[in-house]
Amino acid sequence: MQITGTHFNYFMICHRKLWLFSNGIQMEHNSELVYQGKLIHENSYKQRSERFKEIAIDGIKIDYFDAQRSIVHEIKKSNKKEEAHIWQVKYYLYVLEQNGVNATAILEYPKLRKTEEVILSQPDREYIEKAKQEIEQIILSEKCPAKIAKTKCRNCSYFDFCYLEE
Repeated sequence: MQITGTHFNYFMICHRKLWLFSNGIQMEHNSELVYQGKLIHENSYKQRSERFKEIAIDGIKIDYFDAQRSIVHEIKKSNKKEEAHIWQVKYYLYVLEQNGVNATAILEYPKLRKTEEVILSQPDREYIEKAKQEIEQIILSEKCPAKIAKTKCRNCSYFDFCYLEE
């Protein structure tokens, strides 16, 4: 099974969201916040497309890769899910490493004018290996995981799907 960066991000945020997404229930196309994030990605660093490449390898899609310096640049709308963003980027670094590319990363929040360097450590590699197994178990499960605390879900593209009956 090929695990994507989105799978890894959703695993960190909500196992239910991961399961729904992986089983063909995709709500992102209805989300204003997802659309805003896409606009920020497309408009924040226009000059980068001339120097850096967007690359896709083994299920991951990296916003910009500086091949000369081996730096992944990942752009995010806000820092609300920062831990999930960090782990998504660490997963990118892990996949690149599995393909013979040692890199570091910069997580960028253009609206906040904030950046964060991300490095992959040995404990991170070990965690990712375990997380991959858990992700596969969640995706392949016949039962959708339970909802999480409603207050954490307010801006989620799956909110209406999960809480429609309430």
